[in-house]
Amino acid sequence: MIFLLLFQRKVFTKPPVFATYPGMDVDLKSLPDDASLPKDTVLSLVNEIEIKYQEKIHHLEEQLRLFKNELFGRTSEQRHEPHPDQLPLFNGDDKHGTEGSQPTDDTIVIAAHARKKRGRKPLPKDLPRIDIIHDLSEDQKQCACGARLSRFGEEVSEKLDYIPARLRVERHIRYKYACKNCEGVEDDGPTVRIAPLPVQLIPKSNATAGLLAHIAVSKFADGLPLYRQQKIFDRLGIELSRALMAKWMVQAARCCTGLMDLLQGQIRSGPLINIDETPLQVLNEAGRDNTTKSYMWVYRGGRPDRPVLLYEYQRTRSGKTALEFLDEYHGYIQSDDFSGYDHLGQKPDIVHLGCWAHARRKFVKVAKVRKKHRSKRDNPKSLADEALDYIGNLYRIEKEAQRRELDTAQIRQLRQEKSKPLLDEFKVWLDAKKPLTPPKGLLGQAISYTLSNWEKLIIYIQDGRLRPDNNLVENAIRPFVVGRNYADSVIMRS
Repeated sequence: MIFLLLFQRKVFTKPPVFATYPGMDVDLKSLPDDASLPKDTVLSLVNEIEIKYQEKIHHLEEQLRLFKNELFGRTSEQRHEPHPDQLPLFNGDDKHGTEGSQPTDDTIVIAAHARKKRGRKPLPKDLPRIDIIHDLSEDQKQCACGARLSRFGEEVSEKLDYIPARLRVERHIRYKYACKNCEGVEDDGPTVRIAPLPVQLIPKSNATAGLLAHIAVSKFADGLPLYRQQKIFDRLGIELSRALMAKWMVQAARCCTGLMDLLQGQIRSGPLINIDETPLQVLNEAGRDNTTKSYMWVYRGGRPDRPVLLYEYQRTRSGKTALEFLDEYHGYIQSDDFSGYDHLGQKPDIVHLGCWAHARRKFVKVAKVRKKHRSKRDNPKSLADEALDYIGNLYRIEKEAQRRELDTAQIRQLRQEKSKPLLDEFKVWLDAKKPLTPPKGLLGQAISYTLSNWEKLIIYIQDGRLRPDNNLVENAIRPFVVGRNYADSVIMRS
């Protein structure tokens, strides 16, 4: 009845499907049956439906641009902003164009600056040197005047050489000894003696500790899967199957239990622990399907000048895993906003930090998918760009501290003087923009994320030993992710 009235009055020309569009909060049953509604009431209902419809369309278009950008766009989060003093190259309306411009006599003074010396870096002095002499032949040492040339100097050029990996065989020779006098007839003990075998990492194996270390480093640090290592050994004339190397890695890992406990103690001895996790699939694991998702947890901590990294496999992403690892730990932890970490901050001796890199990433997505305006002069910066400017200024303060080589106390003082006022201003900006932004849009999600984690994000200014983001442990987990993409199914075991 209402829509019939709307069509008769020509209030709008769009079909009435808007009121029943999925996701709308308008209930047709709640509308009155009276056909003689005031025009203002009908118009308000139409406007409400239209606004929600447009918000839904905007949200879907934004998601579509985001998916396209993730598939075909740049993955880098760097912002390429033009220099403020850079004039536009092609702009006919600009007053600085070539036509009609008059030359000026202004003189620009450029301050002196130091420039790093370019050129090839010298090779390390601790590398062994092999001298290769290049001399003239005896005929060339004869001058045209008949006299013999005399050597007065030399010119040396160094080149870096690489010797391909070489395999060798260790022959462990054990001498046997026997008593010729007893000849085995006495009962005082054995008369034949032999030197004991050296301690082996894997008993009854023909692999040395050096070979096992090379395979482990190549796989887990360099991302070189075992099937590729098998081909490399084949080129060297040695047959080592992938299954055998996988078995060696499992046995070697079991021998490192004591070392893992020592590293865990070192990590918990520092003032800050960075935590992150990444998913992976484990094949042929007892009691679990091959498609079940597992996780590799990474912890970074210990002394700031000598940090320790520890990778720990777990079947679950539950926060209890980190809680067990951090048993009896007192200090700071830093992670993303995963809800599993929330209970860590509830412990009285642990302070939970947020990550500005994750907050910045939310606004970067908005900046990547925002609509292209016809004229950048009318709208030079979006709200996402303004937020990124705030965060960029925070990181400029951190770079200033690094450039000045400040200690922890000076870093804290610098943050209190410069970062804290900037954070307060940014907080006011976020509170003002939140009511004006659709909460389901990318910008609304970015603002809500930052505000909900605000107390964790500003903790870093209280201590000069802390960092604004969790990038150090995220960078440490990348080699594992590279190796995971080319992982061998037979090695990924608990």
